[in-house]
Amino acid sequence: MKLQQLIAIATLALFSSTAFAYHCTTDMRKIDVAMEKNPKLSEAQVAEVRKFRAEGEVLHKEGKHKESVEILGKAMSVLGIK
Repeated sequence: MKLQQLIAIATLALFSSTAFAYHCTTDMRKIDVAMEKNPKLSEAQVAEVRKFRAEGEVLHKEGKHKESVEILGKAMSVLGIK
């Protein structure tokens, strides 16, 4: 294998793992779908889910993906999503 091929494969692997390391958008979609089904939650829980969802999106847009996943996880926990 040529050096250029090894560099290309290593670069692809590096960027692929970074891109798939966080799943913010997938989690946001799961939350949105669950909320569209009008889950049986109290008004306080609905407000909490909306707050976490909004915070998660802001963090995602700021490039703070680890924090985004953590906040979105709180929303998913309230909704019972695994």
